[in-house]
Amino acid sequence: MTLVELTAGVAALALLIGIVTSGIGGAIGGMATGGKAIGNQLAAMMGSFYGPVGGVAGIVVGLILLSLIG
Repeated sequence: MTLVELTAGVAALALLIGIVTSGIGGAIGGMATGGKAIGNQLAAMMGSFYGPVGGVAGIVVGLILLSLIG
C-alpha cells in the first residue's frame, strides 16, 4: 500500500473541496427542512451560509489528524 504525502497544496485543495461540498450540502438540507415554510431560495441561501460552519471545523480537524498520522 502506498502512502500519499499531505503537502500544503493537497491540504488547500482538500479544504477548498470540503468548503464547496459543505455549502452544497447545506443548501440541499436547508431546502429539505425549511423550503415549504420560508421558500426554497431563502432556505437554500441560509443553508449554504450555515452549512460550512460545522463542515469547515470537521475538515480542519481531519486534515490536522491526517498530517499527524501520515
